[in-house]
This record gives sequence, structure tokens and C-alpha cells, in this order.
Amino acid sequence: MIDTEEKLLAYLPVVKTAKWLAVDTEADSLHAYPEKVCLIQISTDTSDRLVDPLARMKLAPLLEALGGHELIMHGADYDLRLLRKHHDFVPRAIFDTMLAARLLGLKQFGLGHLVEIYLGVKLEKGAQKANWAMRPLTERMEKYARNDTHYLKPLSDRLKEQLAGAGRLDWQREWSARLIQDSGENHQDEAEVWRIKGSHLLSRPALAILREIWNWRESEAIRANRPPFFILSHETAVAISAAAVANEYTHLFPKHFSDRRRAALQDAVQRGMQRPPEQHPKLLRPKSRRIGEAERRRFAELEKRRNTAAQRLGIDPTVIASRATLSELAQNWEKFSPGLMVWQRGLLQP
Repeated sequence: MIDTEEKLLAYLPVVKTAKWLAVDTEADSLHAYPEKVCLIQISTDTSDRLVDPLARMKLAPLLEALGGHELIMHGADYDLRLLRKHHDFVPRAIFDTMLAARLLGLKQFGLGHLVEIYLGVKLEKGAQKANWAMRPLTERMEKYARNDTHYLKPLSDRLKEQLAGAGRLDWQREWSARLIQDSGENHQDEAEVWRIKGSHLLSRPALAILREIWNWRESEAIRANRPPFFILSHETAVAISAAAVANEYTHLFPKHFSDRRRAALQDAVQRGMQRPPEQHPKLLRPKSRRIGEAERRRFAELEKRRNTAAQRLGIDPTVIASRATLSELAQNWEKFSPGLMVWQRGLLQP
């Protein structure tokens, strides 16, 4: 484990001169709040190493060295968002073995499955939900972590060969570049983040209560260093909000709550109840749009073109475009087609 400045400085030349680099991360999203990067796994042509971001080290030199390479990763979306959010790290380029597998039409594209069918190695899954913030790591956790990157280079070689043979290597490069770009975008409206599952059924006064409950739960989760759903489930939060409008809600509080937590939740409910009507959140109604016959025909044509191409290529049709994307394209091709990747647009355009 690299957990001191001295060890990190000694390792930097290995990273800088590596012929290739495979990278993965582990976080503690199931055990702490807010989540943080707890481990960075790095494999090179010479070794598999674990770097401890929780140790008191300056990671900037390491991240700068990593950023100069194309990184081999698997299912990189979450890792990229995590590294950008907490360490402002953006790689120059990646090769994502999960995306490669999907472009080749594989139905199962988890790392364990790919390593088994391509390399004949069966990986252990037992440490997936481990608490990666604990120190020291167990021997089993270390082995699991190292295996996440150890096989990525030979796996990527096999996948690249198949992609090149199928003429889809450029597709994978474009999709990986899009993944890097998307990792820096916040797809959630911070002002509306409290609208959890089930909130669309609530009245405006109940929504005002739910918003206060959500804010309380966020503060309590940070205080307890526990994920919010461990503090109060979405379902219970919505149920309390609905019942509070009739002022009969305390029976819905979790029985295990301490007196302090129960009082704080009740205060949050009261704050929501005291909000004047003009401060109540608006009801969000799905935007209904009249779809004409011409647009229906365009959708059917696009769907047929997508499905024909997917069958010919042996890939999942949604890799080319989801139904939601097809609906947008049928509505206005000129407006929405620039959002497609070049290879997707080539398969869908007339």
C-alpha cells in the first residue's frame, strides 16, 4: 500500500514511464456520507499497486502523471465522476472495457464475466460491498482490489482486436471521450434534488414539508457519516409529508429514532407546515405534447432503421439510441441529432 509521501514519490517514475496504465477506484458510498475515494488501484507492465487517498499525501503529482496516459478502465463512469468531484482529475483518454464489450454485442459485460470468458480466470466477488475506508485492509480486500486492474490490459488487448476487426474501434474511442466529457456535467438540478421517488403524488403543502425533511436528512446524514437512506427512507419521508398535512404523522417516525433525532425531524416537519402558500413548491406535471401523424411515421422509421442496424451489427439497439432519443430525433432531427455520437448518427440518418 502506498500511504506515505516517500512511497508515492518513489512510485511516480514507474507511472510516468509505464507502457500502459490500468486504473480503478473504491469508494465508501455504502458506509459513509458524503462519499469519498478510499483507494486507487493502478496496474502497469511491472506491478499492481494500491494508493491510499485517505493517507496524508499530496496526490496531485500522481494524478498529473496519470493524466498524461490513456487509462484502461472498466465501467469508468462512476470512477471518473468521483475523481473529478473530489480530486479535480480528468484523464486525457481512456479505454473502457465495458463499453468495448457492449459495442461487440456481449449481453453480460461485468468485469468478472469478461475476464472469465476471455482469459479463463474466475474472480472472487466477495469484497464488492466492503468498507474501503477501514484500515488496514484485509488480505482478501487487497487481493480483490488488485484484481480489478490486474487483468485489464490483456482483456483490453483482446477487445481491441475484435473491435478493430469489426471496424468499431473508433466508436469505442468516441464513446470513451464522451464519457470523460459527461463526467464533468451535473445532470441534476440542485434546486429540485429533494424531489425523491413518490414526491409527484404529493400536494403543494406536503411538498413544502418534504423539502424540509430532505434538508434535515442531508444534515443528519453528514453528522452521522451515514448515507441518507440509512437515516430515513424515501418512502417514509414521503409518507410523513403526506400525513403531516392532516397533522397526524409522528406515528410514522422510525421507532429506533433517538429523542434528539425525533425532535429534529419534528422541527423540520413544522418548518414545512409553517411555509406560506406562496413558498410552496410547484407541482411538476409531465409536459404533454400533441404528436402528429408525420412525427409518428418518423419515429417508426427511425426505430426500424435502429433495429435493423442493431441486428446486423449484433448489438443491443439501445447502444445506438434509446426510445427517448428516437422520440427527440423524430420531433426535430436538426435540433437533437448533434447530441449523437458520429457513429450513432451514421447508423440512424437516412
